[in-house]
Amino acid sequence: MAHRIAVLVLDHFAPLDLGVPGQVFWTAESPAGEKLYEVVTCSPGRRPVRCSAGYSVLPDHDLDVLDTADTVLVPGIHAGRAMKDGTIQPYLRDALQGHKRIMSICTGAFVLAAAGLLDGRPATTHWREAPHFAELFPRVDLDPSVLFIDDGDVLTSAGVAAGLDLCLHVIRRDHGTEVANRAARRCVMPPWRDGGQAQYIDRPFPDPTGTSTAPTRTWMLAHLDEPLDLDALAGYAKMSVRTFTRRFREETGLSPSRWLTKQRVDHARHLLETTDAGVEEVARRAGFTTTVSLRQHLHAAVGVAPLTYRHTFRR
Repeated sequence: MAHRIAVLVLDHFAPLDLGVPGQVFWTAESPAGEKLYEVVTCSPGRRPVRCSAGYSVLPDHDLDVLDTADTVLVPGIHAGRAMKDGTIQPYLRDALQGHKRIMSICTGAFVLAAAGLLDGRPATTHWREAPHFAELFPRVDLDPSVLFIDDGDVLTSAGVAAGLDLCLHVIRRDHGTEVANRAARRCVMPPWRDGGQAQYIDRPFPDPTGTSTAPTRTWMLAHLDEPLDLDALAGYAKMSVRTFTRRFREETGLSPSRWLTKQRVDHARHLLETTDAGVEEVARRAGFTTTVSLRQHLHAAVGVAPLTYRHTFRR
């Protein structure tokens, strides 16, 4: 049976945020071509809901459909009580409680926070609204630098296109890399974007005398199994270590070492999902010096050991 995702549409919804889950999850199919998700929409009282772009939509369901959902998703909003004073109607707060998994895209996080679902938990939202969010919801561990945060049963994403990243992540989490990659290709988008939304925050333009670190990043991906220290990377980029580190962070939102570790973990996950290579071989091919290092980094990233991860994601 397909996994049911119920999208809760509220007044002032962001149009792209509403379209993303229906499009991305619709493309996720089993190797036999079976649809893996069913996406339904709802609104309070099944009333028409108006968006910020000057039109309305009429969802097929009222809030009762939330009780039948495996996942509830709240798209971003551009106005309303949740964003104005951090509150929502009591009936809406009640409707959002007790679900197996709940997600938000962009400023949909305001709705989850107003429902009390993010208290004491890590979350993100659009970087531009982050200061206002932090003021309204001081009990939330807000991180405005990332594209999305997966905290198990509660997931939040940054603005607009980051909703695509989050939906693909959920497909990857539920069904593995190969299914998610096929969905990404169907949507004509990368299966994973490097860095976080820090790279999209307004900032002064980089020093025009420098050069991009993109060729070096491409080279790093082709040499993950080799020792790659900062001096070697800066040398390949023909920059000083200081300039290379600054430029790398400006372009990716991450330090070179954090970016490299992330790529190695992603490669190790791919190897665990798609090959029969032993853990020691996976560690070597991903560039970790020991199996202990692989276990530590994988556990920090996804919370499980290599063999547990393989058992979960091998189909």
